[in-house]
Amino acid sequence: MLTDVLVRHNRWDLLAAYPVPVPRVSVVVCHYDQPDQLARTWAALCAQTLPPLEVIVSDDGSPEPPPVPAGGPPVRVVRQPDLGFRAAAARNLGARHATGEVLVFLDADTVPEPGFLAAVTAHVAVCPDVLAVGRRRHADLRGTEPGADPAGAPRLPEPSWLAEEYRRTRNLLDADGRSFRFVISAVLACRRSLFADLGGFDERFVGYGGEDWDLAYRAWNGGAVLVHEPGAVAWHDGPDWAGRATERERKDLESMRLAALVPEPATRGVPLPGALPDVLVDLGDEVTGSVPDTVRVVHSLLGQTHRDLRVRVVDPDPAVAELYGGAVRSVPWTADQRRRARARLTVHRALPPDAVSTLLGELVGRDLATVRALGPDGRVAATMTSTRALGRARRWPGAAVLDEAFGHAAVDVTGVRPTADLAGWFARASAAGDRGSPAR
Repeated sequence: MLTDVLVRHNRWDLLAAYPVPVPRVSVVVCHYDQPDQLARTWAALCAQTLPPLEVIVSDDGSPEPPPVPAGGPPVRVVRQPDLGFRAAAARNLGARHATGEVLVFLDADTVPEPGFLAAVTAHVAVCPDVLAVGRRRHADLRGTEPGADPAGAPRLPEPSWLAEEYRRTRNLLDADGRSFRFVISAVLACRRSLFADLGGFDERFVGYGGEDWDLAYRAWNGGAVLVHEPGAVAWHDGPDWAGRATERERKDLESMRLAALVPEPATRGVPLPGALPDVLVDLGDEVTGSVPDTVRVVHSLLGQTHRDLRVRVVDPDPAVAELYGGAVRSVPWTADQRRRARARLTVHRALPPDAVSTLLGELVGRDLATVRALGPDGRVAATMTSTRALGRARRWPGAAVLDEAFGHAAVDVTGVRPTADLAGWFARASAAGDRGSPAR
């Protein structure tokens, strides 16, 4: 039986105090027309110090079905049609057939050392929120026989930027909202329950790359604890992407897909008019009860310096709907929007233009559950809630996760003095826009 330990923030180091149970591990091997590489991976899985419960070879439409390996743990081959490079869909297919409580994802061209499974699942077995990534090393394995030590093959450079980030973040102990870029799906482990809670890999990713960063972004945004396990070593047959011939168009397409689906500012670059904003904004009941108050608050939100947000007005007055048209939303947020936005914001009063940016800085920078914006009179003008904290709380029903694992804060914001009528409000907003920011 696994251990369930709740930790604060990303403090996986606190798990060292707990004994590590022996997990039941399902290994999902993503494969496409790689019989020689699969033979090496299979032989390595048969030699693990922690034997897997089962191995699932998930084939992405090879011309011929891969042979079912023999002489080791239980194995099955599952297949999907060849509709292009669909690693995300292939991994999901394998996960759906898994029966173990822990999932480990490997690629067929990646050969794990004997202690790989034990090392990559050590923290996963203690904490259900852990998403662990192993260490992928590189070698030319073409002359290596199945069962031979891959460390004896001609070595190729590891990506220096990745090694440096693991050093800088102390193996992701100091992870933040951009650390999803240091997670690779070829050497990945998590509980099956976490994988299901996150919705698995996003099958909109077709073509090489991006699906692992996207999963890791949603994991962090869903309250996961990111861990790099340097002792979980697997050898990749061939160089890292940086060591291959340049394929800029393919890499650019990957960046575009990530920007469309991941609203993290450095990934997206600029606010986009798509359906997946960074901040989801709802108005308090006291605002929506008055048309002028609704207009003042919505105008203040549309004038924020942090512009990657979407405002929802439930059952808007016809005049409000006419005024804002497609600039505001009236229908409920989708599950995809709730999962991907970094924050939810409930607004009770008109906000100064830098309020959302200030709240986000506190919320994300300090990994908090909520941050309240207090006006000069001490009243709450808005409350921002972390999607990350809500995600972890969802998996711990009854626990005081928001308080114990994340915490709260309040910041003072400058009040916005309302004008007597909306004509004056609009004029002030126009004048502020001419100066580069809305009027306070």
